[in-house]
Order: sequence, then C-alpha cells, then structure tokens
Amino acid sequence: MSSNYFTEGIGEFDFEQFYTKQKRVIFHSLMWLSFAFLLFLSYRLAYQLTYFNSFILTVRMCIVNMIVFYLFFYLLLPKILKLSFGFALFYLIVSFPVFVIIWLLSTYAFSLIYHSLGFEILEGELKGAIKASASQTFWESISFERIISQTIIFISILSPFFFIKILFEITKLYSRTIKIQNQKNLLEIKNINIEKDFLKSQLNPHFLFNTLNNLYSLSLKKDNAVPDVILNLSDTMSYTLYESNSEKVELWKEVEFVKNYFELEKMRYSADRKINYEFPTETDCKNLKIAPLLTFTFIENAFKYGLKSKESAFLNLKIKVENGNFIFVIKNDFEEYKKENIHGGIGIENVKKRLQLLYPNDFQLEILSSKNIFKVELIINLIK
Repeated sequence: MSSNYFTEGIGEFDFEQFYTKQKRVIFHSLMWLSFAFLLFLSYRLAYQLTYFNSFILTVRMCIVNMIVFYLFFYLLLPKILKLSFGFALFYLIVSFPVFVIIWLLSTYAFSLIYHSLGFEILEGELKGAIKASASQTFWESISFERIISQTIIFISILSPFFFIKILFEITKLYSRTIKIQNQKNLLEIKNINIEKDFLKSQLNPHFLFNTLNNLYSLSLKKDNAVPDVILNLSDTMSYTLYESNSEKVELWKEVEFVKNYFELEKMRYSADRKINYEFPTETDCKNLKIAPLLTFTFIENAFKYGLKSKESAFLNLKIKVENGNFIFVIKNDFEEYKKENIHGGIGIENVKKRLQLLYPNDFQLEILSSKNIFKVELIINLIK
C-alpha cells in the first residue's frame, strides 16, 4: 500500500509546473549556500583559520565545484544522452580525468589570484598553502601524481551534489513515465468502452430482429401463448435496452434474461424436442455481477443451427455458479454442412472481443464440435 501511495504521489506531482526557472535558481542557491556554510565552519573550527581566510578558501572551493558541476550536468551530459550506450559510456569514462584536471586548474588559478593579491595563511595546518600552490608550474599543477592524489578529494567533495542531482532527475523521469503510462491506460480504457458500445449496438438490433421473427411465427399459428410471449418479449427488450447499458449488471438479472429468452425460443418447438436447461438460484448469484449479454450469441446460435436432426435433435443449457466462477455450458446438434456458419460469424467474434476487453486473463472459452454435436463452454471469474 505504501509503495502504491508513493508511486501515485510521484505520478500526480507536476515537476514541470513546480520546478520553474525561478525556483531552480532558488534551490541551487540554497544548495551552494548550505555547502558554503558547512565548508566555512570546517575551515574555521577544524583548521582554526581566521574568518577572512576561511571565507576566501570557501569562495575558492565553492566556485571550483560549481564550475565542474555545471559543465558536467548542463553542457556535457545533455550531449552524451543523445549518443548510443557504447559511445555514452566511453565519453563518461574519458570525461572523468578531464574534469579532475579542470578542478585542479581552477584551484590553481585561484591560488595565483590570491597570491597576487597578497592573501596568505599565516598559521595552523594550512600555513603557507596559498604560496605553495601558486609557486607550482602549470604542468606541476596537473601532473599525473597530483591527479591521482586529488581524485579522492574530488570525488568526496562533489559526490553529494552529483547524488542529489541524479536522484532528482531520476525522480523527475519516473514521474514523467508514470504520467505517460496513466495517459496510455486512460486512452486504452476509452478505446475499450468505445469498442464495447459498438459491439453492443450490433448485438441489440440482431436480438430484436430474431425475436420478432419468433413472435411472427407464433402469431401465424394463432397460438394462445402470444400474450405471454409479448410480455416475455417486453421483459427481454427492457433488459437489453436499459440494463445492458451498464458495464456490469447483477448476475441474477442476466440469468433471468436468459431464462425469458430461452422460454421464448422454446415455444416455437413441439414438446417432443429435447430442450433442457438448468439455472442457478438467486442465492447462488448473490453479490455477483457480470457484463450483460455475453452468452446471448451462443444461445441464439444454438437455436438457429440446432434442433435440426430428425432423430437426435437436442439442445441442453446449463448455467451454474461455483466459487465466484460463472460457468456456462451449451450443447446442441447441428448439420455438418453448416459447421462453418456455427464457428464463424460476427456474433461469436464480437463475444470473443468483449471477453478480451472486459475479462482479460479471467475467462476460459472452448468451442468444440464433433459427431454433429456443437458445444460451447465459458467460465468467467467474477470475483477478481
């Protein structure tokens, strides 16, 4: 939880708006002033220097470190980052001794200036340090021995500044990455909703067309069940027009819809046809929700292509709920020459797309056909 909270906090923080040019100047100034204050105290207390000597040595060390810091992060590094990894690594390795030399030369230049101005340390451990430094030749100030001896000091002094800068840049980059990912996720969700609505818009008219055909067939026969069929149709249409507009509906309402539709279709067939179904109870479906109309295409196809064989016509539907899993199994007979029609079609493809969009990694779909028997088994985890 703390990790997610930290990640969300960084993602929501707007570095570009917060870290303006004015604030950058203020933060950098505070950083160097803090360093100067601590360095001044070190010269004054540890080396027992006068206030003036502590001040001039602090100024020298601060400016020398600032030269190296800004040359690296604002001149060299932006150019290195544009190179390939191999070249970037090569330039970083080569630049290290170069920056040590720049650091030594800057220190040497300050010693020459201070000596010409008559500044000198007259007592303590650093007595005569300015004169000794200024008396070196140019090549002595950057000799190999001096570079090696001063490297540890160079690293120890500049490492805190490099660490703070690198940590800040990593945090800034991480925040930008999270924002881009969040924008990408929002775009994907938007696309999923657009595609889901498109699939449902295709599904509802298809359902209405087939159901009205069923009602028309019954009315031609002047069947006494027509009023019940109309009421049933009203319930099913109400569900598809209103309930199905939600992303998820109560599982029990979806089961009731399937029941109504199944009864509606069953009325078209004689009593000798083997049409069986099994549904879960309302208690089994309690507190569970599901995307609407996911199984409708399979049921519609079962009636459309099944119940055709004269001797072995059948249609079996079983829906159950176990441990939060919605289990849907439907089997029917079919005629071999219509096999491709059952497997294909826009309806089944739309169902597969919706399952991928709404239940990624949380569903199993098997569509099998053998010996003139067609079977669809769908399992969806509804509690994740």
